[in-house]
Amino acid sequence: MPLYVYHCAENQETVEVFHPMSRTIATWGELCTLASVDLGVTAPETPVKRVIIAPHLAVPTSDSDYKSLGMKKLVRRDKGVYENVTAREGESRIVDYTS
Repeated sequence: MPLYVYHCAENQETVEVFHPMSRTIATWGELCTLASVDLGVTAPETPVKRVIIAPHLAVPTSDSDYKSLGMKKLVRRDKGVYENVTAREGESRIVDYTS
């Protein structure tokens, strides 16, 4: 299930909650029930809006990062010939796809 973020303009609170894409949350009461959060002094029928947030992606930045994650990074050296810059000891650095 995706993580959604909702904001209530009346109390200026932002709440994160997981729910199916098919579900629509429109009020503070619905949101608090789903997120197991106390209503506080805000009326349950107070409207909330879903906030769009950018996802955080962790992308390896160096060859050693790729290597430590068990990934392979190939750098093209010629047509069909690549160098495995993340090759481990005993592993061939040259990968030939021309054959």
